[in-house]
Amino acid sequence: QVQLQESGPGLVKPSQTLSLTCTVSGGSITSNDYCWGWIRQPPGKGLEWMGAIFHSGSTIYSPSLKSRTSISRDTSKNQFSLQLMSVTPEDTAVYYCARWGIITGRDDYWGQGTQVTVSS
Repeated sequence: QVQLQESGPGLVKPSQTLSLTCTVSGGSITSNDYCWGWIRQPPGKGLEWMGAIFHSGSTIYSPSLKSRTSISRDTSKNQFSLQLMSVTPEDTAVYYCARWGIITGRDDYWGQGTQVTVSS
């Protein structure tokens, strides 16, 4: 059973960098069959896909967030991370990490989500 768990600060000040880590168990982030990424949901709004990292280490980002987003990984810990720079209160959201099948393009496992609030 694959499990994903987000971790990181729940409160970030405006203009700072939001950093979250997703720890994966039950599956390898270097598997050729999957990619791993981040999704967020601001209060009262829909889900927003942010970006993903492939087994090769290459990344892809949402065009609207690309200039502020970085996804990286630590294969020794089976973790991948999100950095969102220059945050504003509009970045307040529940942040999820998830896994997608390369062939199907469909997500199959998600973390439980973590609330991040941007406020001074």
